[in-house]
Amino acid sequence: MPPPRTRGTALRQRLAELRGPDVPAKALDARALAALAANPGCKRRALLDGAGVNKAALAGALGSPSAFGQSQFALTRGNAFEAKVKADGGAELLRLVHERLDPGAEPPASASVPDLTASGPEGRTARTALALREATGPARGTWTLLDHPMLALEVAGSPAFLEPDAVVVHPDGTWTVVEIKSFPMLDGSADPAKVGAAARQAAVYVLALEEVAARLDPAPKVRHRVLLVCPKDFSNLPTASAVDVRKQRAVTSRQLARLTRVQDIADALPEGVCFSPELPAEQLTAAVEAVPATYAPECLAACELAFHCRDRARAAGAVTSLGRSVRADLGGLSRVDDVLAAARGEAGDPEDPAVAALRRAARLRAEALGAMCP
Repeated sequence: MPPPRTRGTALRQRLAELRGPDVPAKALDARALAALAANPGCKRRALLDGAGVNKAALAGALGSPSAFGQSQFALTRGNAFEAKVKADGGAELLRLVHERLDPGAEPPASASVPDLTASGPEGRTARTALALREATGPARGTWTLLDHPMLALEVAGSPAFLEPDAVVVHPDGTWTVVEIKSFPMLDGSADPAKVGAAARQAAVYVLALEEVAARLDPAPKVRHRVLLVCPKDFSNLPTASAVDVRKQRAVTSRQLARLTRVQDIADALPEGVCFSPELPAEQLTAAVEAVPATYAPECLAACELAFHCRDRARAAGAVTSLGRSVRADLGGLSRVDDVLAAARGEAGDPEDPAVAALRRAARLRAEALGAMCP
């Protein structure tokens, strides 16, 4: 008799069934985990990412191919800027860390840059953990720069391997995540949406570093203020800003906890649901629609299925297609038809603040149009 399946084994088998026969799981990276935190209420994304479904292939099979991702030009420009920031043993990068995060420490005249080369992601993860332990040991007191370390974070019962741009160990033994981006900082500030996305991504690395730190005795402190390095104004010169990611870390932690319960979402699906891109479009569409989604325009910059979900939200007249702030202002009115009917006085409770505001707006609009067209 075969041994009984544990919940973890049963979950992995269920997720494999959802992907389809012989379909390998797509590994989650920090961008994907950060995007989950940007839309924590979307069960569809939680299930598909937890199951390792390739959403880009799925979107193509559904007839809504994704334009999600960076251009080759942006990647090349980003790689060139990162190389400039890390040149000369990371001297400029460490200067920025010292200036923005730890001005009371000894200036980084020199730093240790350990070799993190190893075989496979598991080997690199182990080598990174060893380098962090050595840099935080009794002989600490110097700066250490880990260039592209490898970290692991358990997601839905499987390890997700993550590669931050850099991790710096301060002379006092604390650890800092460094994010290097190619979008500019103009007059000391950058695009808030891009900074938010970078903060969510850095928060994933902070969580993974905390797991490494927890295995050491005493556990070193992982700083919740990360360093965001960007080009200054319209030049290629690096500048930096300290970003507090405690809020993003808390949201990401809660979302990852939800991912460990994706079996609850999977158990609510009809029998035989599968997301293999090899299935007929009709069957695949039915499978995707069986999982509730929470679409918002912000998904267009973060999810490969955004075009499909947007088309469905528009077809259903869902107010979520107008944005989260509009959805929040409309209270219990979830469909565009209901909103218009409430504004015309044909439906809705007059005591509802959202309905009252809509009717007032409709009256003001009618008065304005009447004044323009005597």
